[in-house]
Amino acid sequence: MQSKPPLRLGLIGAGAIGAHVIDFVANELEGSIAIPAVLVRTTRPQAANGPDYLTDPVAFHAGEYDVVLEGAGHQAVRDHVIPLLKRGVRVIVTSIGAFTDDALYESCRQAAEEGGTSLTLASAGIGALDILSGAAVGGLDAVEMTVRKDPSAWYGTAAEQMFDLDRMTEPTVIFEGSAREGAATYPQNVNISAAVALAGIGLDRTKLTIVADPTIETHIITVEARGAFGSFSFTENVAVAEENRKTGKIVAMAVTKTVKQLASAVRIGG
Repeated sequence: MQSKPPLRLGLIGAGAIGAHVIDFVANELEGSIAIPAVLVRTTRPQAANGPDYLTDPVAFHAGEYDVVLEGAGHQAVRDHVIPLLKRGVRVIVTSIGAFTDDALYESCRQAAEEGGTSLTLASAGIGALDILSGAAVGGLDAVEMTVRKDPSAWYGTAAEQMFDLDRMTEPTVIFEGSAREGAATYPQNVNISAAVALAGIGLDRTKLTIVADPTIETHIITVEARGAFGSFSFTENVAVAEENRKTGKIVAMAVTKTVKQLASAVRIGG
């Protein structure tokens, strides 16, 4: 029997997420998934037998892909996702906070319909998404999310202008409001809140609390929900990624799992 050709996976971004995916595909999925090209911001050396690193978006979009994984931030979603979907390429988005923009979300949905393909919002390590989206089918009354990270995770964000992060000695609430506002204000830190909101009761009804906590060295994320199904409380306490203190190690692991399942005969969850 003729072997199936490898699935062609394009990448947008080669940061903490993209680098993990490239390594995993090369070491674990050779023959089942191939990465023909990666769109990056700055030129980098080409590795032998590795993907082409492209800085020209036109050259990247000229490639042939079955799936493209975005891992480069909100602007990358705005710039690249719609044309890919319109040409029939399935897209997996990790920068879900970009969809606090309702018009962008609707444009992507319409583009997926037009292209006869699908847009996947990656769980990116939030294990509660599966049960939350299932509970939403029966109706949800409330969803609340709390994100706790040490002060260094909030450097370069709006919090740095409002709080003395260097001298913080006790847990401090730096944001309290809707997931829409929180994900838009802290796009590098709480993309996960947008994923939770879109899986549950929406960006405006999902309550988000963000805490800068100098007493912890991990990221602690809690999701609580109530509805027709009953109630649940889900907490993650995850190690911080070496490449970026704003994100947890589990994010790259979870996205890599999503990629792995693209070529798997058995898929768990979702």
